[in-house]
Amino acid sequence: MAHDPTTFAGSAPHYLRGRPPYSADLVEVLQWELGLDGTGLLVDIGSGPGTLAVPLAPLFGSAIAIDPDHDMLVEAGHHAAASGVRRLGRIRALAEALPVRPPIRCATFGASFHRTAGAPVLEALHDLLEPGGAVVLLAHDGGTGPRPVGPGDPPIPHDAIDELLARYLGPRRRMGQGFSPLVPADRFEDVLPRTSFGPPQRIVARGRGDITRDVDGVISGYLSMSYAAPHLFGDRLGAFVADLRALLEPLTPTGRFWDWPGDTDIVIGRKRR
Repeated sequence: MAHDPTTFAGSAPHYLRGRPPYSADLVEVLQWELGLDGTGLLVDIGSGPGTLAVPLAPLFGSAIAIDPDHDMLVEAGHHAAASGVRRLGRIRALAEALPVRPPIRCATFGASFHRTAGAPVLEALHDLLEPGGAVVLLAHDGGTGPRPVGPGDPPIPHDAIDELLARYLGPRRRMGQGFSPLVPADRFEDVLPRTSFGPPQRIVARGRGDITRDVDGVISGYLSMSYAAPHLFGDRLGAFVADLRALLEPLTPTGRFWDWPGDTDIVIGRKRR
């Protein structure tokens, strides 16, 4: 997949505020499943603002956040400092050309693997991993599992927001200078068996059912997406934000919305010892 540097142009400041977190059990699950003990190297690929790299860094001896977007790496630095993570390396690079020397203990992709070349990236990582090392592919399941009882705030009105987006950007989802692929990427479970990793392990960690966002948080959530990145609106960005605010505010008597991203899918590929 050819890299388009404008895919997330302008989105970095909105990412942490607008994107829902992964399962509250994620760190504990990975620590247990991978036997993490504060040693070895973590490489988080497509790290964005350190969504995974920052909470996972204390489980390793060292950690590197890798992303092709400079602004995302700047946000990752701020996130690490605010979280008390003193040592987080940051490298601007693509997954297809990792400037990292082996051995790597664990390589993670947080909702970013679908933007890579796929199997060739996994094969290259397999060579870089230490024996017994792992690649971990993560994503929200999109709410396909049982829906929990919410905290009482109305859910984010995604359908109405999508209609507003279509009025501004057209009916087909945009991405960078083009459009999002019409054919979905292969599932993680389907790609790994075609590589040296072989059949993966899949774990589902229960999602957080208590995530709420104020109106600004919902707006940031959309502006953090490739299909609604700020640059796509050009000089109409202010008008879009004003219209989205006008849509949202009458729909919430509490001033907040419930955000349910689903459970967290964890797919693990291991390198044989």
